[in-house]
Amino acid sequence: MFVFVAADVHYLPSGSARAAAVVAADPAFSRLAGERTAVVADVAPYQPGQFYLRELPPLRAVLDGLSGLSLLVVDGYADLDPDGRPGLGARARDEFGVPVIGVAKTPFRTATHAIAVLRGTSARPLYVTAAGMPRADAASLVRQMAGRHRLPDALRRADTLARHGPPRPPRR
Repeated sequence: MFVFVAADVHYLPSGSARAAAVVAADPAFSRLAGERTAVVADVAPYQPGQFYLRELPPLRAVLDGLSGLSLLVVDGYADLDPDGRPGLGARARDEFGVPVIGVAKTPFRTATHAIAVLRGTSARPLYVTAAGMPRADAASLVRQMAGRHRLPDALRRADTLARHGPPRPPRR
């Protein structure tokens, strides 16, 4: 069974981080199979050029025990320049052993190789990079991901879960 995951991490005021993953049975994320969240109590402080040190522990936690991982889509860059300086996606590729697509909402000065992808009716592109697969294939997958908006639905949902956590059951 192939498992496709879109993940995001949000940093909480307490100094902890909440990671969220949206799991699908297809790379377009048209059929969601589940959602997961994990909180990591202590995360490394932000260090320019070493974002992965902060992001990988929460990603590890949210993906722990997930079998069949075939593709990971992250909010950010896979590599940071045309020479392949590793970003979060490349580090995640090394960590999890699967192709990783980086989908960034803002341009990064040195990432001149990122492929600009327009989705929906947005005039603002997403910036797509990849580790473990060709960038053009990654850009094509991002174009085809479910959702009518600029940001694919799976990444929007992962962002919401990371920021707010899973919905609480109604009180009785």
